[in-house]
Amino acid sequence: MLDKYGIAKRIAQELQDGYYVNLGIGIPTLVANYIPEGLDVVLQSENGLLGIGPFPIEGNEDADLINAGKQTITTTKGSAFFDSATSFGMIRSGRVDLTVLGAMEVSDNGDIANWKIPGKMVKGMGGAMDLVASAKNIIVAMNHTNRAGESKLLSKCSLPITGLNCVKKVVTNLGVFEITERGFELKEIAPDVTIDEVKNATAGRLIVEGDIPVIEV
Repeated sequence: MLDKYGIAKRIAQELQDGYYVNLGIGIPTLVANYIPEGLDVVLQSENGLLGIGPFPIEGNEDADLINAGKQTITTTKGSAFFDSATSFGMIRSGRVDLTVLGAMEVSDNGDIANWKIPGKMVKGMGGAMDLVASAKNIIVAMNHTNRAGESKLLSKCSLPITGLNCVKKVVTNLGVFEITERGFELKEIAPDVTIDEVKNATAGRLIVEGDIPVIEV
């Protein structure tokens, strides 16, 4: 299976030259460490920053430089700082090419639930609702099952919805899945994982056709 770093490395392969990308809290933030060399990608954070670099080396952190998840970060040459109103103006006007988000659940028609579990205290939805409503492309990075071993790839989300019919691709510790009209289409499988393991861990509609390549990270 892939660990969280492997998931981030695989998602980094989805980046294209010239992209403006927003990375959500959790596994998605790790993508910043694996951007292919020579690729011109600008990372945006909804708390007001364009030009996020890799995570800082331990001991070189600057407490004044943080992302939306309050993690210390670095900046790239030419980075810019601005208020959150300007940041959300960028997001809502469709200037973000790709958003990578974590999730608690994803349905086989592209719905996402990633902000609230009933009965548990949360600070709020944050920027997720704006991102799923406005980004041109949304990829989810998450483990395939929850701590109880239950599938997070479902036919219908059971938790409060963040966005409807918006997720295009899901990368989990078991594989890469494109969301199509027929459900989750397995495009790549993680090393040392079998098709049966993927089937047993997926509650939503799953399409497995032809030879499935192994993820290379």
